[in-house]
Amino acid sequence: MRINRRLDYPLAHRSVKQNVPIKEQDMYLSQEQLEEFNNNGFLVIPNLFSAEEVAEIRSAMDRVFDEDHPGNIREKKSGVVRTAMGLHLRDETFARLVRHPRLVSPAQQIAGKDLYVQQVKINVKAAFDGELWQWHQDFSTHHEDDGCPEPLALNLHIFLDDVTEFNGPLYFFKGSQKFGSVATRHDTVSTSYPLWVVEEDKVREISKSCSLVSATGEAGTALIFGDCLVHGSPANISPSNRSIFSLILNPLSNAYTKTNREDFRHHRDLSAVEPLADDCLLAPTD
Repeated sequence: MRINRRLDYPLAHRSVKQNVPIKEQDMYLSQEQLEEFNNNGFLVIPNLFSAEEVAEIRSAMDRVFDEDHPGNIREKKSGVVRTAMGLHLRDETFARLVRHPRLVSPAQQIAGKDLYVQQVKINVKAAFDGELWQWHQDFSTHHEDDGCPEPLALNLHIFLDDVTEFNGPLYFFKGSQKFGSVATRHDTVSTSYPLWVVEEDKVREISKSCSLVSATGEAGTALIFGDCLVHGSPANISPSNRSIFSLILNPLSNAYTKTNREDFRHHRDLSAVEPLADDCLLAPTD
């Protein structure tokens, strides 16, 4: 089953218009959206960012990809960038993006006012070369590696390319967050990125009661999901790139208790994130 972006609900009080971004007065999720998020574990919001804003983000992406930086993690086989991390520490555009009200306000509505920037990255599925992400829950890494006590973090995505059923979209087991935190093992072999993965027997069990869906949409689409949603993505053998920006916000009350990983993997600054103006990506800076 593929998620049809035209069936997803707009933010509260917004009339849907193609390629028109959501403005400051319409930052919050409707009650219907909140119920959908709680039931399904994720929410897709079309056209959250304009083509001009996506172009600005992509320009910053190109800059950080060109850097010789340990946060640029490359594919095991091809050597192309798989994920680029710590972006808000490396480029001013991303420092503004992590405080964008279209991301921060819905996150505060779901997870509470006092949130810190836990992780900022772009996951890439390069055309022909993008490798898979195994079945996993984000909480396994946040708990095992970073010592976060509870599965309260939120992942906020922006599609930087059109994501189709052919170029490695995310797969979700709809409603799988209701299983809570499940047992995982640390896979350090399959790809260049060590990951706490859900065992196949557990995935089969989850599949008996949770339908499998794929998250697709045009560039500028947003995607919100929680820490216990079971998800993964296939390799990209298509001729089209698939790049997705990811901001993880976590309540201060649920902050890391371990500092084993580098700062670019789990940011140490526990300042509560404060949203900027809605035009922060395109407005001139001093």
